[in-house]
Amino acid sequence: MTDLPKDKKIILFDGVCNLCNASVQFVIKQDKKDVFRFVALQSELGLKIIKHIGIDIKNTDSIVLYEPGKAYYYKSEAALRIIKEFGGIYGLLRIFTVFPKFISDFIYDYVAKNRYRWYGKQESCMMPSRELEAKFLA
Repeated sequence: MTDLPKDKKIILFDGVCNLCNASVQFVIKQDKKDVFRFVALQSELGLKIIKHIGIDIKNTDSIVLYEPGKAYYYKSEAALRIIKEFGGIYGLLRIFTVFPKFISDFIYDYVAKNRYRWYGKQESCMMPSRELEAKFLA
């Protein structure tokens, strides 16, 4: 995976999930330091990254935060690490790190399991606007 930007954190997300797409739009607006790049899990590159880091896609309906050459995180840990980059008032959300991971992952899994029913899904992955194309790797 040598073609990935080493100085960016990559967020892999469910490209057909309305909640996930709204979350990506939120992250883009908060990413004042231009830290993140985005890849749909369903894309060719998304599947390559998942395979490279060794996550079983059948068991992952989750957001994945990948720091090339360093580490990866998923579920609630990924979400909290993403929010940590925002600073400001969002730093208060780090209070959720005091909960044991199994509790925060349980809540995360509950939302993930119901996300299509609650928020719906699209027929295909979102296409970024011209202004946002540089933020998406695939």
